[in-house]
Amino acid sequence: MSRSAEIMLDPFSEVVSLLGTRSVRGTSLEASGDWALRFDGRARLKFVAMTTGRCWLVLPDAAPEPMAEGDVFLLSDTRYTVASDPAVEPTDGMELYAAPGHDAVRLGDGRDTVMIGGGSAFASGCAPFVLDALPRFLRIAPTSPAAAGIARTLLSLRAEIGNAGIGSSLVAERLAEILVVEAVRAFVAAGSKDDIGWIAALSDPRLARAIGLMHGEVARRWTAPMLAREVGMSRSAFAQRFTQRVGRPPMDYLALWRMVLARRKLSSGSSVATVAEEVGYASQSAFTQAYKRTMGRTPRAAD
Repeated sequence: MSRSAEIMLDPFSEVVSLLGTRSVRGTSLEASGDWALRFDGRARLKFVAMTTGRCWLVLPDAAPEPMAEGDVFLLSDTRYTVASDPAVEPTDGMELYAAPGHDAVRLGDGRDTVMIGGGSAFASGCAPFVLDALPRFLRIAPTSPAAAGIARTLLSLRAEIGNAGIGSSLVAERLAEILVVEAVRAFVAAGSKDDIGWIAALSDPRLARAIGLMHGEVARRWTAPMLAREVGMSRSAFAQRFTQRVGRPPMDYLALWRMVLARRKLSSGSSVATVAEEVGYASQSAFTQAYKRTMGRTPRAAD
């Protein structure tokens, strides 16, 4: 068995780890009466879980989504509003959580609707690689296979938010991150062939293996025929399926991942020459040209 055939990484976990993921703080909202809060879009994964009652989620250019107790929804980089009724004029929800330590908000007596939020952000400039591969909105129903695990984690998160103790902030961050991973698992499990992006493609064992191989040996001089042989497909069938599911040809995907990984390495202090070699370029000039073509800037300008 070749070394590449032995490398079977979990690409999503690797991406989350290498791109410097960090958890966004856990928050809660308790509300009653007529209310509506709007939130700006940010380059992060955000989840909101309904623990009590009902509300509406309103996204730009989309019909309002009814949310009920037990629902969990995942949001990527999009503006959104949560409301008791879509007709209620929203106020700025960002202001209510702006001050440090203001992680819990109560509107009215807070008995009608209770929800908990959290999420994960990524290193500067790297978020689009993940966010572009996910829908801007994903509902995880209580009957989904992930629901039980999410419910258990959610209860723990709620306890940490409500009862601050030693290490509570750290525990809450980790639990929020787990919820996001569970949400992504649910997305992959429930995905259809119409879903496009490298995360959706992980539901296809052969494509998942190909992506894992590219991530496992990013500097190797991969070609589409080589990858096709590794996953037991003809070159043409592999290239067609990969392009349809991922949204770009195999070598384009590899080039993009190399540049995203390079940006992360450069921002951590590695030299251009070192990074060029680590991501598979024989010369610094070839790497610089590829980086500028893909990222729209020179490697020395990486933040």
